[in-house]
Amino acid sequence: MTTTTLHPPARGYPSLRAAWIPLAALCLAFFVEMVDNTLLSIALPTIGRDLGSGTTALQWVTGAYSLTFGGLLLTAGSIADRFGRRRVLLIGLGVFGSLSLGVVLVTTAGELIALRAALGIAAAAMAPITNSLVFRLFEDKALRMRAMTVMIVVGMSGFVLGPLLGGTALAHVRWEWLLVVNAPIALIACVGVRLGVAADRSADLTKDALDVPGAVLSVSAIGLACYSLTSGVEHGWLSAVTLVSIAGAVVAAIAFVRHERRTTAPMLDLGLFTNGTVRGAAIAQIGTSIAMAGIMFGLILHFQYAYGWSPVRAGLANLPIIVTMLVATPLSEWLGRRFGHRVACLVGAACLAGSLTGLSWGVDHGYTAIAACMVIMTVGLRTVMTICAVALVDAMPANRTSIGAALNDTAQEVGSSIGTAVVGTLIAALVTTQLPAGTWSHGLVTSFFHGERVTYALLAIVVGLIAAGGALSLTDSHSIEESPAEEAA
Repeated sequence: MTTTTLHPPARGYPSLRAAWIPLAALCLAFFVEMVDNTLLSIALPTIGRDLGSGTTALQWVTGAYSLTFGGLLLTAGSIADRFGRRRVLLIGLGVFGSLSLGVVLVTTAGELIALRAALGIAAAAMAPITNSLVFRLFEDKALRMRAMTVMIVVGMSGFVLGPLLGGTALAHVRWEWLLVVNAPIALIACVGVRLGVAADRSADLTKDALDVPGAVLSVSAIGLACYSLTSGVEHGWLSAVTLVSIAGAVVAAIAFVRHERRTTAPMLDLGLFTNGTVRGAAIAQIGTSIAMAGIMFGLILHFQYAYGWSPVRAGLANLPIIVTMLVATPLSEWLGRRFGHRVACLVGAACLAGSLTGLSWGVDHGYTAIAACMVIMTVGLRTVMTICAVALVDAMPANRTSIGAALNDTAQEVGSSIGTAVVGTLIAALVTTQLPAGTWSHGLVTSFFHGERVTYALLAIVVGLIAAGGALSLTDSHSIEESPAEEAA
């Protein structure tokens, strides 16, 4: 019988069963981070009615989390490499659980947005570290791949099941409990990590200086860019506040690039983007996340407001995404093996653009049309996400694979923030800035459908260009996992 120790053997665990304590704890940490965003998204209409929030405020309830999370991923990885990966993960879990309890004190949309931003910071200290710790548990490459597969399945299950779980819970409890439940989950994960993951050795840690200015500038650039969209609707595109926010975003972006080129310890080594695969994979990942976040945000409003469905029924309406996300992996891997990374991702980009085009027609043609577009979108999403994640990590130097994983996550979170901001802004501009409670009038529903048609048509063009443009920079590699030769190199 295989036994479990509290510390990994010198050459790693011999099997997944032997490492079940640390692996289960890391999976749970990944699960709570992934489920948090989509779990709350199903409650946006309820939150809007409860707190008197409009579409622009609701987009920031989800966008604030993605903004701080994506902006601080690389910095969190740098902190973990310096002070200890297990230590930073335990701190992140503790802060995440504690902050989740703070939702019971929230009384305004502004307070909830601030809380979500803080939760994003704590989550950034968790996501990249779970992957690096999984790789440290095993010396054998096959075991590493199997462990990563388990983590991806658990994390993706949390992401896609979030709306269904949240909708079911809302039938029985207030929306605040969707965040409160994170606290006991984080506590269990903390105990598992503490017992099953060995502390870092000082020899494995680096002394690189932390790039605090880089982190501040990146978050400032992304935040001001997203705020410019909402400000243009609320205050006018030529208003002083909108022009200042646009100028601030441009200045912060330029300052970030200049700083990263000059500092001796950059948060993001911009030289990595001279590699076409790294550049293309990151760009394509941004496109996928814009599509995913935009559709999730828009359809949640569609089902609960335009259709008047309950949160439970709206959660069940996401089943096409859930099922396709879980079963599309073999298809994505087959495309990669058969046609190579570049062609496979171009196929995925075509699915994304086609599904968004279909949605621009299907939103006022019933749920069946919407569900069909969901399936096509998810096939494209899963293909591009899978191929680009493998291609990006494969293209990194052997000692920079953790940075590659963090860069992949960062690109996805930047895309999520942009997608949510674009859809929320367009709906506010084309339909209404204040979502009325109760059953919508026929005129408002008709206006909402028109706004969705325009929004998804524009997204089809944007996502198609971004995802396809990134795919064209990939190679014709047919690998869907690292080969022994690549690992040795």
